[in-house]
Amino acid sequence: MRLAPITPANIDRALAVRVRPDQERLVSPVVKSLAEAYVHPEAWPRLILDGDTAVGFVMAFVDIDWDGKGVDFRSGLWRLNVSSEAQGRGVGRFAVAAVADEVRRRGADRMYVTWEPGDDGPEGFYCRLGFRLTGETSGGQTVGVLDLKV
Repeated sequence: MRLAPITPANIDRALAVRVRPDQERLVSPVVKSLAEAYVHPEAWPRLILDGDTAVGFVMAFVDIDWDGKGVDFRSGLWRLNVSSEAQGRGVGRFAVAAVADEVRRRGADRMYVTWEPGDDGPEGFYCRLGFRLTGETSGGQTVGVLDLKV
């Protein structure tokens, strides 16, 4: 698997990435993520490819002004959409590791993620990857953090 920048040549494949219907309330569609990336220079959107097949979309944020006061800058995983056909094949795990590598490469020693709370949400997935709850919420979502120090 690999990540590819979103380009005119692959944007339609990125827009075609769809999660399972029961997950649609948990994550925004790719089209919204790309619109947000257009207006947020901190965004880092990527198409997840398995060979030449688009299997997901991931978007990181790098040094975003978390508190809106210019005091708390954070980096992490903003969005993760794994196509329904590709779920359970390690795509999400690959994407999180790739974002962690990018965040670490840019000098951060922590990576953040938010998710919709609930029994059918992704909390277990993120916790299995080493994220721990911060006790914070952001826009009603749970905030997790992963230590990237080696």
